[in-house]
Amino acid sequence: MVQRGQTGGWFLFFLTAVIPGVHLQRASEAQIHPPVLQPSESAPPIGTYVVTNLVGKPCIKATMGVEYIVIEKKKTWYFNLDPSRFRTSGYCDTEAAVLSLTLPDDAAGLQFTFRKEKNLFYVDKLTARVSPLPVCRGCANKTYSGSLAHGKLFAADNGQSFKCQSEQLLWTSPELRIKLVPLQMQAFTVPNGQYGLEVECWPDFNRRVTPIISGAVVVGLLLIAVLTSLFIRDRRREGYARL
Repeated sequence: MVQRGQTGGWFLFFLTAVIPGVHLQRASEAQIHPPVLQPSESAPPIGTYVVTNLVGKPCIKATMGVEYIVIEKKKTWYFNLDPSRFRTSGYCDTEAAVLSLTLPDDAAGLQFTFRKEKNLFYVDKLTARVSPLPVCRGCANKTYSGSLAHGKLFAADNGQSFKCQSEQLLWTSPELRIKLVPLQMQAFTVPNGQYGLEVECWPDFNRRVTPIISGAVVVGLLLIAVLTSLFIRDRRREGYARL
């Protein structure tokens, strides 16, 4: 007995053999679409990416939304990383670790290289690339790429996690920037795959503390104004008493 699925397969084979220009395409290939740049910005979806070591234990964990910002012909274009489309890979060594995110057709990628110094870990290098569909008719295919190196990005103590709700805008080249928002990551030591104590980034700290400081300044000024008015009133009373 020939099943319905087999009948459909033979029918498609007959079409490719008889009708010129008809080609079969694998389902996995049909799902691959080149990145499409957008003229307006939108919040990127948030994904969690995990790399395990040789014994299968998590050694890198990162939760973030990723936005590619492309500058072409003095115009700004945007592409959000879709966690469901990107493949996670990497490795962990004693002093170095890598988290790599790539599209199946390698049309876009983002890689973090972590370093470990004593009890501190940080991102030592970040590389990014994207090969989108041309942004205009007649425009040539182009790959935008860049990197940041020899910095100490997103540093935290071993066993802790770096966390930042504020956007992190990274200039990898004049034509390509990467925005990470929000961001939380931990490398080398990730017990039970859970984030450790959170290390707050400076923008979040400033955003949280600035209203408190501003409120304290306002209260201080009001207190000074009240004390000054009381002092002036008391001096006037003393003057009246002498008369």
